[in-house]
Amino acid sequence: MTFTPPPATTTRPTLTGTFGMSASTHWLATASAQAVLERGGNAFDAAVAAAFVLHVVEPHLNGPGGDLVALFATSDDPTPVVLAGQGPAPDAATREHYLAEGLELVPGAGALAAAVPGAVDAWLLLLKDHGTWELADVLAFAIGYAEDGHPVLERVCATIRTVAGLFTEHWPSSAEQWMPGGRVPEPGELIANPAYARVLRGLIAAGDGAASREGRVEAARSEWATGLVAREAAAFAAIPHRHSPGTDHAGVIA
Repeated sequence: MTFTPPPATTTRPTLTGTFGMSASTHWLATASAQAVLERGGNAFDAAVAAAFVLHVVEPHLNGPGGDLVALFATSDDPTPVVLAGQGPAPDAATREHYLAEGLELVPGAGALAAAVPGAVDAWLLLLKDHGTWELADVLAFAIGYAEDGHPVLERVCATIRTVAGLFTEHWPSSAEQWMPGGRVPEPGELIANPAYARVLRGLIAAGDGAASREGRVEAARSEWATGLVAREAAAFAAIPHRHSPGTDHAGVIA
């Protein structure tokens, strides 16, 4: 009997190292995380840097309006800890309100489907409690890709293609951002998101004058929850817009 070895695995190789290891769903986020480690940041600094890069380069999967569930442990305490960064439903998202809108189910898309965004605040909390880097340094990677552009993924282009009509007819600001010149971008084309870069710079600026690193991150959390983004999001959602059932409704996030 002869033994035939299995074919070499090329898509998910086993990685080993003695310094540190980073992994994510996008190479730019992974590279950013590894760069943080190589410059002396800890695992939490690296993870937060990578997460904000993913907000920029994988908008179809991961964004500032989403959630976060993190499972982590520290060298001081190896007990696993869960960080539940899942936003609650808005106070006004009641059964009575949805029925009054003629809805028997929560829509799959539209502001009435949205929870209060939890991802950004949870990442900032993780950085404040367990990181070592300044917020400006952690966000520099995401700001760079948002301002200078990144090669858009084929999967992002495919997602934009499926909603191109919805963007054009009902979400013109999304069309302006993701369909430059009124067309679906080609894979590898550079796409920038300067508006999100300005948001991240605003979070950093909110901490000017704070006496400590933790205070500066906490100021960014407050800015995110109650500042420009919160006000603009609430005002935008309050304008009736198309939801997945094919009807128009105003959101209730405040």
